Amino acid sequence: MKILLDSCVSGNLQAPLEEAGYDVQWTGDWPVDPGDDQILAYAYRERRILVTLDKDFGALAIRDGQPHAGIVCLVNLSLRDQAAVCQQIFQKYGADLSRGAIITADQNKLRIRQPD
Repeated sequence: MKILLDSCVSGNLQAPLEEAGYDVQWTGDWPVDPGDDQILAYAYRERRILVTLDKDFGALAIRDGQPHAGIVCLVNLSLRDQAAVCQQIFQKYGADLSRGAIITADQNKLRIRQPD
């Protein structure tokens, strides 16, 4: 599974996800931030699930209809919890994400928006 971590997500999340066998890129390693539109377009072209803390990506996908390869939005999770939650989501909902689901996860719940 291919993952793209938004720059608002700590780059420290990359190593545990790679150790779990995921192909992970972090936009924080890019020379410039191209903006949300271009990040979402890149993730789609590369068939990477976007992991972010930014709810704007959901708006781009839902309101503006921009194509995507799945989005995971983490809300109020510690860095330590982020890696575990991501791995659980990828294992349980990887097929949904690959079809374009948007998953919002916090400490107490998981919301899944299936593609139309």
